[in-house]
Amino acid sequence: MKKNLSGLYKFIVFFLLISFVVTCSFILFLHFLDFDIKQLWAAAPVTFGNVIFITLIFWLLDSLRMKIFTERPIKRITRGLEKIANGEFSARIAFFPSISGMAQYNEIIEYVNKMAQELSGVETLRTDFVSNVSHEMKTPLAVIQNYASLLKSGSVTDSERMEYAAAIEDSTKRLSSLVVNILKLNKLENQQIYPQSQTYDLSEQLCGCLLEYESEWERKNIEIDTDIADEVKVFADPELLSVVWNNLISNALKFTDEGGKVSLSLHEEDGRAVVSVSDTGCGMDSSTGRHIFEKFYQGDTSHSAKGNGLGLALAKRIIDITNAEITVESELGKGSTFTVRLPKGVG
Repeated sequence: MKKNLSGLYKFIVFFLLISFVVTCSFILFLHFLDFDIKQLWAAAPVTFGNVIFITLIFWLLDSLRMKIFTERPIKRITRGLEKIANGEFSARIAFFPSISGMAQYNEIIEYVNKMAQELSGVETLRTDFVSNVSHEMKTPLAVIQNYASLLKSGSVTDSERMEYAAAIEDSTKRLSSLVVNILKLNKLENQQIYPQSQTYDLSEQLCGCLLEYESEWERKNIEIDTDIADEVKVFADPELLSVVWNNLISNALKFTDEGGKVSLSLHEEDGRAVVSVSDTGCGMDSSTGRHIFEKFYQGDTSHSAKGNGLGLALAKRIIDITNAEITVESELGKGSTFTVRLPKGVG
């Protein structure tokens, strides 16, 4: 009904427009001619019919033009948007040929297709994120449940009780670390954490971060080699960067076997502070190296119980928002070297 009224409205508009144009033309024409008024009245009905006919022709042509060049592309875009709105993010809208007269809609279609592609990626990340979080929580929760059940039994010795309690404690720490890292990463990705930059001594910070893991390297009898330049000042957020150094150092120690070696160096190069953390651990192949900064990715599953795959993703996000860069060189079976280049930008 609305469509019919719209068509009638267009017809009336066209009729009035053409009538006005024709009337004005006749007035101007007759102004310079000596016409018999009777002949004029006799020709009036024919002229009026011609106006209606011409109006109808123009209306039909305009309706056809609208249907081909406006309604058709709008329907195609609407159908595509409807699919995307229903969660079909793989849907793509076909482009119009450049000679079709509808190529002006291709720019809109291009942005809609890009939006669908981005939504598809976000949906995949969301699904993977939920799946990975569930998996990471499942293992420590199962450990807590099993050892808690064992502690309830009356036949547990003091040594076993201490062992079970320690296992529960480790699992709760792992869960706590997972939740803290997820919250930090979420805030960083949504730009809810802004760097609070200040000038500070990076050399002193690196030494302090390394000493926090003294018990770990002594337990595994790992050789520590340091080459840290004195008083290298940087203008950055010390709290955020400490997360980066702690992750790199803890990973180096984690993946280095007993009797291995971990190296930490700091020097200045082209106005930048360059920090390198090397280990003689298991290393990784090129395929693993391409994914190590992804959330929950753990290339070496033998060490997965000691982490949750968020440390390097968190470090990479901090590196990005501080305008620094991080690279990795690694060879399978020979160890890895992570290098961070940080703008000094001393304020």
